[in-house]
Amino acid sequence: MTMNNELITIYDILYKTFGPQKWWPGETPFEVIVGAILTQNTNWTNVEKAINNLKNAGVLTPEKLHALDHTALAQLIRPAGYFNIKAKRLKNFLDWFFENYSGNLENLKDIPTDRLREELLSVKGIGHETADSILLYALNRPAFVVDAYTARIGTRHHLIDECADYHQIQETFESNLESDIVLFNEYHALLVRLGKDFCKPTPKCNICPLNHLPHTV
Repeated sequence: MTMNNELITIYDILYKTFGPQKWWPGETPFEVIVGAILTQNTNWTNVEKAINNLKNAGVLTPEKLHALDHTALAQLIRPAGYFNIKAKRLKNFLDWFFENYSGNLENLKDIPTDRLREELLSVKGIGHETADSILLYALNRPAFVVDAYTARIGTRHHLIDECADYHQIQETFESNLESDIVLFNEYHALLVRLGKDFCKPTPKCNICPLNHLPHTV
């Protein structure tokens, strides 16, 4: 089985098992960006609480968050954990966003994806996973998001080498799948679901939807 066929087979099994994941949850692209930054090192339930705080305070817009002082922002996002650090990361992103693009997502439309990724990575506190989450889920760019679940599942099914880095894992998916925003979105979300429910540090291989695949560990 070629890598392309194996990846499509895995996707089809997961989609039939779990159905559409409707990810990333968010009412606006900017809310998705905020969520992508806040979700670092925490679970989505905590992020939702922090985002609801921002909504209830009426500050979940680029302009209002940019104007908010660090202390006030940190208190509002407290449920997301590491709130002082994340407040700084949000401020770093907003400073970049306003200095370069006037705080308007429309101004990002004509920026090539590779250049935009590099610019996002230049913002202190934004790593590869967060940058690609912003690109894919908020800006509708075909960037395959890699996280710990992707690496774990890929390694256990011999899709990637144990020592593969972020770029190598991403390249495995991007070079063997059609460059499609909807596909990348759903595939990543399905891998997250599989990782949370079955492919845990101590895996539940006997009941895993992929347990009949030849490469299962």
